[in-house]
Amino acid sequence: MARKILLVDDSATVLMMERMILASERFQIVTAANGEEAQQRARSEQPDLILMDIVMPKCNGIQACQAIKRDPATAHIPIILVTTRGEAASLEAGYSSGCNDYVTKPVNSAELLGKIRNILGVQP
Repeated sequence: MARKILLVDDSATVLMMERMILASERFQIVTAANGEEAQQRARSEQPDLILMDIVMPKCNGIQACQAIKRDPATAHIPIILVTTRGEAASLEAGYSSGCNDYVTKPVNSAELLGKIRNILGVQP
């Protein structure tokens, strides 16, 4: 059975690029365009992993990560923040929000796939 990954970003271009990076793997992909939708999709879809941007409308990735980790129905889902925000304060805020890992854009596909495989315990 394919592992399910929830991709969360307000940019259709970024979602398409992440889909391309994951195309070589056998993941089932679902998407959300903002943090509010991410919380709803996390509850309804129960993905194995969430890749989430930080800078988004309605509810940013930090707020969404905190909410997902507080919710008993979704707290177990690992989250990798994928963002342009690479400064120390953003990394600290990301990890403090409960994320499992942090990747900066532009994304190095080998690095991202390695982190995904590590968290999901899958081999290349």
